[in-house]
Formats: sequence, structure tokens, C-alpha cells
Amino acid sequence: MPDPQLNDDDYEMLASFRYTLRKFLAFSETAARRDGLTPRQHQALLGIRSMQTRGTASISDLASFLILQHNSTVELVDRLVASGLVLRSTDPDDGRRVLLEVTNLGEKLLANLSYTHLDELELIGPELRRLLARIQRYRRGKSDKAQVKIPSNTKSY
Repeated sequence: MPDPQLNDDDYEMLASFRYTLRKFLAFSETAARRDGLTPRQHQALLGIRSMQTRGTASISDLASFLILQHNSTVELVDRLVASGLVLRSTDPDDGRRVLLEVTNLGEKLLANLSYTHLDELELIGPELRRLLARIQRYRRGKSDKAQVKIPSNTKSY
């Protein structure tokens, strides 16, 4: 039985939003492959590089960022190290911890991909903003309707 709280516009709004996200992800995967990376390698480079701006990047941090198991992340990092895109070192403060750093070659590749992605986001930005604003209006409207209004002549307990 259909949910009476949802209507055709709700489903269309969610479908449009998911479609726009999938289009961007498809673009991203194609761009990564064009530059000789798997989409996951691109995500890993981006994650490591962003973590470097806040301090250090570890295998555990990267596994969390990629939502991967530790051993899968180690295999991914092995391939990035073999490709000369990432350096791996032992944390001097904790010998159990492995730190990661994007190499100059990795930086160049990532910068090229990042410019490409930023250009694409600029193109689809208006559509994403329109859809997000529509979702926000929807959520505000639903929460307004969900609030119970107590008549002024009723005692509150």
C-alpha cells in the first residue's frame, strides 16, 4: 500500500536528485579512467591529499574515508605506491601506524582531475542547488505539517 505522506512529486524529486548525483559519479569515473586511475584510486588520492592539509593520513584514516575494510585499503595503497603516486612510511610516534603522502606525480595527476571535476561541478551546480533547495522546502513543509498545534484555550500538562 502506498504511503499517503508521499506523492508523485516526492518520488520525482528524489529520482532527479539521485540521477544528477549518478551523472556526476559517472563523469568522475570516466575522468579517472581517462587519466589511468581506477575511480577508487582517484578517491584514495583525494582522501589522502585532503587529510594531509589537516596533518597526517594513515591507512586507518583512508579506510574510514573510503568506507573499506583495512586489508582492502592496504591492497589499494600497495598499488598506489607501486605506481609512484603515494609514499608510505611508519609513524615515528607510533610504529604500528602507517602514514601516507601523495607524491609529486600523484599531486600533478590529482590536480588535473580536480580541475576537471571543479569545472563539471560548476556546470551542474545550478541543477544541484535547485534540487537541494526543493528538498529543503519539502522537508520544512513536512516538519511544519507534523507539528501539533495546541489550541490556545487548551491547558498544557
